Amino acid sequence: MEAVCLGLFMVSAAGFATLLQHPLSPLSAWRASPLVQRIPMGLAMGLTAAAIIYSPFGRRSGAHMNPALTLTFLRLGKVAPADALGYISGQFVGGTAGIIAAGWLFRGLPADPSVNYVATVPGPGGPAVAFVAEAAISFGMMLMVLQVSNTPRLARFTGLCAGALVATYITLEAPFSGMSMNPARTLGPAMLAHTVRSLWIYFTAPLLGMLLAAESFIRIHGHARVKCAKLHHPRNIPCIFKCSYGMDQETGALA
Repeated sequence: MEAVCLGLFMVSAAGFATLLQHPLSPLSAWRASPLVQRIPMGLAMGLTAAAIIYSPFGRRSGAHMNPALTLTFLRLGKVAPADALGYISGQFVGGTAGIIAAGWLFRGLPADPSVNYVATVPGPGGPAVAFVAEAAISFGMMLMVLQVSNTPRLARFTGLCAGALVATYITLEAPFSGMSMNPARTLGPAMLAHTVRSLWIYFTAPLLGMLLAAESFIRIHGHARVKCAKLHHPRNIPCIFKCSYGMDQETGALA
């Protein structure tokens, strides 16, 4: 399911980037400041992320879509090693397949330099700035997920908060690192756009940021505060994770 989730995300990313940036698109003629021009892409991807989290696929799987997120929940003891391996494999397959499918679906238009397969690359500040920026936004995302998803009155809004952060990061942070937060989201585009030299940033910084966020959270609140690895936890869907929401062992339903 994670392959499907991230694959859909990549198709959406390539589709909206082509619509907004490709020279053949009428929207590419829109003139505004770079900051304002990033707002539509941010909103589109924020809404895409939220829609996937609340979709049937996301509701069942937890909608990780991100190896760094999965590994962080593994560190927190909420994901079994075998499940983590399956999720991470699916994420990388889905991310790569999604951008390849987008190239076919949109008739090769995402290959244009204006879109460049939505590859994430360091901005003018260089690799060091991109690394710090990726670690920082990943820290913020993971800390939000842990705080909101483990607060009963707010938990159902985790997907909306995640979507809002994605939109904000694309609008404000993208000039520094391209806004990835996700090794599996970056790998496929990097191979197609020949930007693999900067892959080390997107494989290390997001994981570092999320692990630091998890460490900060448990030092303040304790391990017991982390209930589950799902971003959205509907009460009528079985959970495969090491869940603390009162799972009925016989029926597999939440008590």
